[in-house]
Amino acid sequence: MNELIIHKVNIAHYRLVELTKLAEQAKPFYDWIEKKAKAATNSHHSLSHIITKCTKRELSKIIVACYQDATPEKPFLFDGIGRVYKHPKACFFFFAWLIRDAPQQRLSPLISRMTKADNVKRFVAETDTLVALILEYRSIVINFEWSTVREVFVDRLEGSRRSISGHRVEGNIRTGLLTAVQTYFAIHNNYGKFERVEIADSQITVGRHTIDISAKLYPRDGGEAINLLIPVKTRETQGGGHSHLFTRDITSAITDIKDELENYHIAVVIVAENWSSAEMKVIDDAIDLIFHFDMSPNQFVGFDDDSQVKFNKYVEDIFDE
Repeated sequence: MNELIIHKVNIAHYRLVELTKLAEQAKPFYDWIEKKAKAATNSHHSLSHIITKCTKRELSKIIVACYQDATPEKPFLFDGIGRVYKHPKACFFFFAWLIRDAPQQRLSPLISRMTKADNVKRFVAETDTLVALILEYRSIVINFEWSTVREVFVDRLEGSRRSISGHRVEGNIRTGLLTAVQTYFAIHNNYGKFERVEIADSQITVGRHTIDISAKLYPRDGGEAINLLIPVKTRETQGGGHSHLFTRDITSAITDIKDELENYHIAVVIVAENWSSAEMKVIDDAIDLIFHFDMSPNQFVGFDDDSQVKFNKYVEDIFDE
């Protein structure tokens, strides 16, 4: 990512770039909510217009319809390191982010109190709360267009990222996968030959090895899930003999994957300086795709545009094949 040098000092705001890219991946979820709102109100207007003008009954119908949608093909909402929320939580956060800060820390405890104080189910307490907050404050917020909502999401994602320590590189790579999946959904409104996609929140274990980033792809025909696996290797050292050892680690993991699993795709991400090109070819020959970012992990801020396009095409080919 480009430096921004002023009077010999780099003032580049890398975090803003990262978070804006991540927030942009919430657009398919916003669009999905808008479709649900139009269907619930028989309206052709934008989501912003519907939210600002609808009745209490209509708003409740919209929110409940979003919560209760049982179709597997839905886009994602996620935290500051790209971990996907379960659908009910995604709906809660989406509507809460429109109208109130810190829904998890401040609003959720109040809703828990409601369930005990008035003996209501959490779903009822949540949806009633969201309806009441939006009706009360929508005249103050005024605008719920995507350009405005995106800026709110940037702030909310930054807040969640600050509360999560030690996962920056992992988060950036998961964001790359999330971007590729959401890009496909935004174009096709589905996941191709797959009914649903589940991106893991953390490392998984295959054989003796942990895989940093992964997803399960569930075919429409009900067949066995296909694993999309992305081992990540980061090193501060500058290659040489070290790259041989690290390559051996990666190829050993790949061998274990092939022994343990039948249906899989593998892409490897390496963030390290001066990795041997010969060692790189050894890995490349054993997998689908390799990304090498020739830099220290401390400098890595995610996929550049060309790499993201390449990753998008890789995921598109898997979904389409």
